[in-house]
Amino acid sequence: MVDLKGNPFYLKDEQIAWVNRTLENLTLDEKVGQLFCPIGMSTDEKALFDLAANKKVGGLLFRPGKGEEMQQAHRYLQQQAKVPMLIAANLEAGGTGSAIDGTRIGNPMLLAAGQDAEFGHHLGEVCAKEGSAVGVNWAFAPVVDIDYNFHNPITNVRTYGSDPETVLNYAKGFVEAVQQNGVAASIKHFPGDGIDFRDQHLVTTVNTLPLEEWRSTYGKVYSGLIEAGSLSVMIGHIALPAVQKSEEDAFLPATLSPVIMQELLREELGFNGVITSDATPMVGFCAAMERRLAVPTAIAAGCDIFLFNKDLDEDIRFMKEGIANGILTPERIDEAVTRILAMKAALKLPEKQADALLVPTKEELAVLQANQHVQWAKQAADNGITLVKDTADNLPLRPEATPRLLLQVIGPYEEANTQITSTVIPLLEKAGFRVTLYQPEDFTTGFESVSQFRSKYDAVLYLANVENRSNATTTRINWYTFFGQGNNIPWFVDEVPTVFASLENPYHLMDVPMVKTYINTYDNHQTVIEALVAKILGKSDFKGVSPIDPYCGLMDARR
Repeated sequence: MVDLKGNPFYLKDEQIAWVNRTLENLTLDEKVGQLFCPIGMSTDEKALFDLAANKKVGGLLFRPGKGEEMQQAHRYLQQQAKVPMLIAANLEAGGTGSAIDGTRIGNPMLLAAGQDAEFGHHLGEVCAKEGSAVGVNWAFAPVVDIDYNFHNPITNVRTYGSDPETVLNYAKGFVEAVQQNGVAASIKHFPGDGIDFRDQHLVTTVNTLPLEEWRSTYGKVYSGLIEAGSLSVMIGHIALPAVQKSEEDAFLPATLSPVIMQELLREELGFNGVITSDATPMVGFCAAMERRLAVPTAIAAGCDIFLFNKDLDEDIRFMKEGIANGILTPERIDEAVTRILAMKAALKLPEKQADALLVPTKEELAVLQANQHVQWAKQAADNGITLVKDTADNLPLRPEATPRLLLQVIGPYEEANTQITSTVIPLLEKAGFRVTLYQPEDFTTGFESVSQFRSKYDAVLYLANVENRSNATTTRINWYTFFGQGNNIPWFVDEVPTVFASLENPYHLMDVPMVKTYINTYDNHQTVIEALVAKILGKSDFKGVSPIDPYCGLMDARR
């Protein structure tokens, strides 16, 4: 039984009437369509028409594009849809989750380092206002995982850190702000990532906490956000053995587990809103069960929305086969679709559809990079950048003392690294430094004397641009050269002042414990880079406080 008047829907009688009337008028095929939220592969109108008018999917997500293009695609989709669609985006760090010309405020860990939970609210407001300007009404955010395991390659700076109370406080502000501005939140990834060191894109991961410890950490966070009214929860491909009743199900991903979704989330935590799976092409889902069974089982077990597809036509066929063979009952379908329609009603999508206002006018795109949003981004950077240690008093760097500066940018993507250097080098040169950009040596040129090194460089600045990302098993540094050959690895920390700044992963001290000056910025967008350079030059104080253990428990890293 879905409580349409209670948390989180709070529907009025006329809204409930719309939900019931719409459900009654849907065919079985149309109900099945509502269960799916595929990823948009093209803004071509023929492809969009097929999704909205033929397959009648309940929602869609596009990867970020230009705001105007996204707005046009979303408008066309909604014009073709019989039932207004949920338009989703990964609005984790700002409006750039839906439009590349939006405002990036910063990764959640940057905000947590600033020690001002009001920035959770600011982030939610920016995400909602800029997202809704292009037609988005569903945020796949906030991330409420807890970053307990510094080896985890996918949580990392996407989280608010390793303290459950901090995660709850920031995420609560986000949920309240985003939903006050007409966009549904989706707290993720239940039952909680950050314990395992693996990634659900590649394998089903395991939250190994005993149940009582889970309740006092992840359970506390989810309970608080459910009470705050989050309209949806995203289920991760994460096992929680402590709650399972049989050894056979111990490592079943939550997306296929009725115990986790129905008994733990719905009954114990009291969640009444929409449950969506995480992306189902992930190996953490695909490898857990034969897909023709997994597709209907996910809905039968408790998911209301099935996110993304290996092949949409095939997954629709698998869903219908599951209905025919009894895996998925008509009653369960109606319950899931009722919740989906209730969330659409709570967002006032039927009224907006009637007034042709589901997607705003082109003029509304002016909110992208609004002055207030840009100022919040600058403030977040200034507040959050953290000086972890400076035991050799290397800061600030001054051109009169160390004019010849070797700059090293370390990261797997050349284009991203080039964007960093194009910002940093002009700022350093304007300050008076003569900057040499490191070029990897080969075996024949890799050895030189200490005297030769010191004759060329007075100081070294590292910028580690190693982002956490899907399908990466680690976010550690891959050096360009062999052991101490060349000048890549910081063998010279006792020869010249050496400053190491990580622009993303805050745990690099495990690999460079020898550096005496270490900084975490938690994000690599231009506003953060500019703020970092100002702080390195002594023009701005370091204000951030680490929301995690940057030393990774290593005593030698503190020296």
